[in-house]
Amino acid sequence: MTQVVVTRPEQDANAWVQALNEAGLQTIRFPLLELTEFLTTPSAMEALAHLRRSQAVMFVSANAVRFLAQSLRHQPDWVDHFQSARAWCTGPGTAAALTQCGISMSQIDQPATHAKQLDSEALWEVVASQAVRGMRVLFVRGADESGATAGRDWLAMELEKAHVQVAAIAAYQRTPTRLSEVQKDQVNQFIADGAIWLFSSSAALQALMSQCPLANWSEAKATVTHPRMAELAQKMGWGAVSIAPPGIGSLLASIKSMA
Repeated sequence: MTQVVVTRPEQDANAWVQALNEAGLQTIRFPLLELTEFLTTPSAMEALAHLRRSQAVMFVSANAVRFLAQSLRHQPDWVDHFQSARAWCTGPGTAAALTQCGISMSQIDQPATHAKQLDSEALWEVVASQAVRGMRVLFVRGADESGATAGRDWLAMELEKAHVQVAAIAAYQRTPTRLSEVQKDQVNQFIADGAIWLFSSSAALQALMSQCPLANWSEAKATVTHPRMAELAQKMGWGAVSIAPPGIGSLLASIKSMA
């Protein structure tokens, strides 16, 4: 039975693990990133003020939604802002998290379901017409180990070219999981056994390789969810890398093609 190493954080792994198991694959949970709450009560109030001044809010992930909602749990009316403001996201998982908070789908902008990739470029095709001089857009992101907001700046730069005012807040902190010596031995065994690593984040890939510098990556196999991750894995010496377009069906097909 094909082994698939799911590297997503604990908060995100369940849906993929369930779908892979139902498809007859053997999944191994091996989270490489840990997510924790980042906003304090004062900074949450500052975030709320930013949000209320913004005509659109870009949520970079479902976790950005969940952690912001948790930080603003004592201000449940924050979602009322989206009766007029737009909520932007790059995928259905984030859109689902927004609707669970009470935000109407009619106020959510995301890439078309047939988009080749669910990313900032695909979202820009949808929202570019909204970008007008003086508009305010708030990005809700994660923070890295240092506490700085993490993530790509491509969309922010496109907005700034359109004279849009861009701000960003970090709703959660993302840190690499510290691998034990036993786990590092497991990494080598997974590679030797021909397991397929599943990555949905470049940060997870980098966290793994930085802690296991002596692993034989030339024998390792990975399925990744975006061409940028594939380029990174290939540059770092992975032996076989497959790109999975959006959707569980495409993910399964990509994994099975490498088995």
